[in-house]
Amino acid sequence: MAATRYRRFLKLCEEWPVEETKRQRDLGTFLRQRVAQAFREGENTQIADPETCDRMYESLVRIHTNYYKNKYPRLKDTSFTGVTVEDCKMILATDILKQMEDMKKGTWKKLREKFYAKKPEEDSK
Repeated sequence: MAATRYRRFLKLCEEWPVEETKRQRDLGTFLRQRVAQAFREGENTQIADPETCDRMYESLVRIHTNYYKNKYPRLKDTSFTGVTVEDCKMILATDILKQMEDMKKGTWKKLREKFYAKKPEEDSK
């Protein structure tokens, strides 16, 4: 039975999209890592709690298939702030978050990093 569970999780991992804009913060990437950890021995892995494993799988399938989005349709594609889904995706992209983090730094900290950071060439001398 563990082999069947393993194959089902692998199929779900294959179907789950990976968002390239969210490097190392993507749910699909996290899911793949967790499945690899949980099933270290592949089909031969012994599952301690099969019921919990099945519930987790079913929950992930509901997320993947947009079960609740379809069950409870929204009237508008925006939130109370008026931000659209595309805007949210853009704002949550890793590159944009890094730019925002850099903007938060004060001028003094930026100058200190710029002038006091050792360059790789200096380390080798």
